Amino acid sequence: MINNDKIDNGKGFDWGKTSSDYAKYRDIYPEEFYQKILSLGICKNGQNILDIGTGTGVIPRNMYRFGAKFTGTDIAENQIEQAKILAKNSDMDIDFLCCPTEKLDFPDESFDVITACQCFFYFDHDITAPKLHKMLKKGGKVALLYMAWLPFDDEIAGMSENLILKYNPDWTGCKETRHEIFVPDVYDKYFKRIHNEIFDVKVPFTRESWNGRIKACRGIGASLSEDKVAEFEKEHKEMLSKIAPDEFDILHYCAISVIEKI
Repeated sequence: MINNDKIDNGKGFDWGKTSSDYAKYRDIYPEEFYQKILSLGICKNGQNILDIGTGTGVIPRNMYRFGAKFTGTDIAENQIEQAKILAKNSDMDIDFLCCPTEKLDFPDESFDVITACQCFFYFDHDITAPKLHKMLKKGGKVALLYMAWLPFDDEIAGMSENLILKYNPDWTGCKETRHEIFVPDVYDKYFKRIHNEIFDVKVPFTRESWNGRIKACRGIGASLSEDKVAEFEKEHKEMLSKIAPDEFDILHYCAISVIEKI
């Protein structure tokens, strides 16, 4: 269980509670997202990559084909177990380790690149900034990655978000607008900022997969009781049957920021 006064008004959440739905429904980044990362010289053949906050290993598993060697770490044991299963089923040689980022203890200069997708804002940056710096080779990079639906620009996303807030008014992952990834000033002691990019993508869903995606968010599956999750899901499915076709796109924005070791 994670408790952070700056997230969800301090209400605890546990990604392990929703790992099965996360594995099934949150591997949704479009090909454009991975090609953007690759175009920046990141996660390419010959590199040794550490993916922190890896969850079910979405980044390592989807970018494995480009030839880099991946290690994925996450605080949630159930997430790591799902990552191991999914990688094994696809015959991928990826190392996964259950450990908070703040407690990682890899040797100095172990990695060419460290990636952090959908997780950077969870970390204790006073600890992670020098730690990431030490683990990176000379000139190594940290790639910060993020994608979120746009509730003010997409009606289905907006209505689903309002329903999340009905069940969990403490959830602070709402009301997203396009913005760069925030990098705290402490990183400027160890890194230089070399790239920022924001772009829109349309992500295809069915009613089932969108319901699963919403259920696997922090505001529902990771924080509510099983009874409340089931109650939410029933109401969400009923809503989708009225407002959404069988297949549809949800408008998201992606943000990529890259910092380089100095």
